[in-house]
Amino acid sequence: MNEELIGGDTETLKKRIKKLSAQAIEHKMRLHDLAEDLPVGWETIREVAAHTHEAYRALAAARAELAQAGGGSG
Repeated sequence: MNEELIGGDTETLKKRIKKLSAQAIEHKMRLHDLAEDLPVGWETIREVAAHTHEAYRALAAARAELAQAGGGSG
């Protein structure tokens, strides 16, 4: 368990999850827009997909950390 959360401070993690969620949604929309405009911009598929993947990986990790700390699913 994260030392920072032992004292019951899950609010910081919840705020982080909210920020990560907004970032993930932003990346998802970029990927969606790219897909709609294909074949224009096909050269950026890997870059945009990688950023989207990383955003959702970070969000999932933060949610798992919160759940492990007993703070819910975020």
